[in-house]
Amino acid sequence: MSLETIFLINTFCTFFMTGLIWYVQLVHYPSFRFLNEENFQKFHKHHSVRTGIIVMPFMSIELATSGVLAWMEGWTTLNAFGFYLVILIWLSTFFLSVPRHNALKHGKVDSLIDGLVNTNWFRTVLWSLKSGVSFWVLLEF
Repeated sequence: MSLETIFLINTFCTFFMTGLIWYVQLVHYPSFRFLNEENFQKFHKHHSVRTGIIVMPFMSIELATSGVLAWMEGWTTLNAFGFYLVILIWLSTFFLSVPRHNALKHGKVDSLIDGLVNTNWFRTVLWSLKSGVSFWVLLEF
């Protein structure tokens, strides 16, 4: 597979995830506040399973292709910078978002929802930056 193809796959995943994270940040996570406590656990389980089915393949492909691009092009290129952003996204996912989701699976807690929304801004900004880097590289094609 050519580097161009790997880059295009990477860029598609990045753009997809950037659009998704903006939706999650502005619409989905804030809507958790409007659920009643009675249905929250069922909703959250459904949300977590279904979101994982969609998100994990795209995040995994983005990570793998970002790593390949950095490795093949060099660790000081724009694509390498994109790889570093993806690493930060993964770290923030597993150290900021996942713990809050794990706590929310036990029931609705408004402070946890607020924390989820607030800390998710980090991923939203990082994915937006990654999209910008990918778009910049795309312009150089």
